[in-house]
Amino acid sequence: MSIQLALDVNQISFSYGQTQALNQASLQVPEGGFVALLGANGAGKTTLFSIVTGLYSPQQGSVRVKGHALQTETLKALANMGVVFQRSTVDMDLSVLQNLRYAADLQGIPRKEAKLRIAEGIEQHELLGFEKRKIAALSGGQRRRVELARALLHRPALLLLDEPTVGLDLQSRSDFVAHVKSLCSDVGTGVLWATHLMDEVVSTDDVYILDKGQMIEHGTVNELVKKHEANDITGVFNALVGRSAK
Repeated sequence: MSIQLALDVNQISFSYGQTQALNQASLQVPEGGFVALLGANGAGKTTLFSIVTGLYSPQQGSVRVKGHALQTETLKALANMGVVFQRSTVDMDLSVLQNLRYAADLQGIPRKEAKLRIAEGIEQHELLGFEKRKIAALSGGQRRRVELARALLHRPALLLLDEPTVGLDLQSRSDFVAHVKSLCSDVGTGVLWATHLMDEVVSTDDVYILDKGQMIEHGTVNELVKKHEANDITGVFNALVGRSAK
């Protein structure tokens, strides 16, 4: 049986003038799978996310979201996608409930259905008791959970997270990573998690390593550690990026 893909990025290239940000980069996220995109700041992660979300058009290659070509079936592709950006995009002066209601209206979800989905999201993302609290009064981890609830209101096949734990303390980071991974198994959402923090991946995670716009390695953490005879994924990353930089 063939693997169903939430995201298929094939040979994407993109340049800013004379600076090449991505060079024939490819990756796949299976439905219900968690895939980590590892790369230092400036490696091209944000450019890749900008292309996948339709902000930029690739100069070469293609993107498919749940089988829909982003370039020719844009609305269908975007409708199957939820995004949590590096910088918070929730309205700090509105309550949790108000933010989620506003998002549901933008998504065109009927009011009756939206009410059910919002209640489900609040429970699923452990926000019970915080519904009427303004976003500004929440902790960093709680704000991220609100953004996650908002991104999943329309039940997308693919969830993109671009450096989502920046600014969170160690425990909040760990809790948030575990929570997102539970969505893969419980809901069947495909997740692409971009980060430069090596401690956010575990031995069984599927990872791609991006350096200077190129995908230089792919495999599970265990496979890569064994292949490169390293102690951990940090050792793999440092060795690969060091060699590629020479």
